[in-house]
Amino acid sequence: MAVISLGGIVLTKSLRVAGNEMDEAIIDYLKKKYNLLIGERTAEEIKIEIGSAYPLEEELTVEVNGRDLVEGLPRMVRINSEEIREALHETLSAIVNAVRDILEETPPELSSDLIERGVVLAGGGAQLRGLDKLISQETKLPVRVAEDPLTSVVRGTGKMLEEDRYLRLFPKE
Repeated sequence: MAVISLGGIVLTKSLRVAGNEMDEAIIDYLKKKYNLLIGERTAEEIKIEIGSAYPLEEELTVEVNGRDLVEGLPRMVRINSEEIREALHETLSAIVNAVRDILEETPPELSSDLIERGVVLAGGGAQLRGLDKLISQETKLPVRVAEDPLTSVVRGTGKMLEEDRYLRLFPKE
C-alpha cells in the first residue's frame, strides 16, 4: 500500500495478503464445514465466480466438486456467496485493518486529498466483488478499483524504476 501525493510516495506499508490467501481460506472453510477437499484452482474459480467482500443484492451459488475427507470419494456440494464471505472474513479484515493503519499514519495535511480523491485498489485482489464497498464503508472514503487492476501494479512499478529518485529509496546490498 502506498500514499502518493504530488507524484511522490509519502508512506508505504506492506501486507503479505493476496489472492492465494483468499484461496487457502476457501479451501480451509470447505474442509471444516463440509469435510470436502478441493484444490487451489477450484478455490480460485469459486472466488472468481461467487466470491464477494460485501453482501450482494442477489446471492450467488455454485456447485463444487471435491473429495469427501471421510469416505475418500468424490462428492458435490452447493455453496453460496454468503459462505464465501464468511470464509474470507479473516483475510478481508486484515486488508481493511492495514488500510486503516496506513490512513492513520498519513500526514493530516493530506486528509483533504484523501477525502476528495479517495482510495484506489490495484492488483488481482481488487477484483473481488464488493471490496471497494467494504473498504469505503470501513474508512468513510471514496474507493474505486483501478482501470486495469491486474497490470496497474506492474506498470506502476516499472514507471517507478525508470526514475532515479525512487531507486535511491532502496539501498544496494
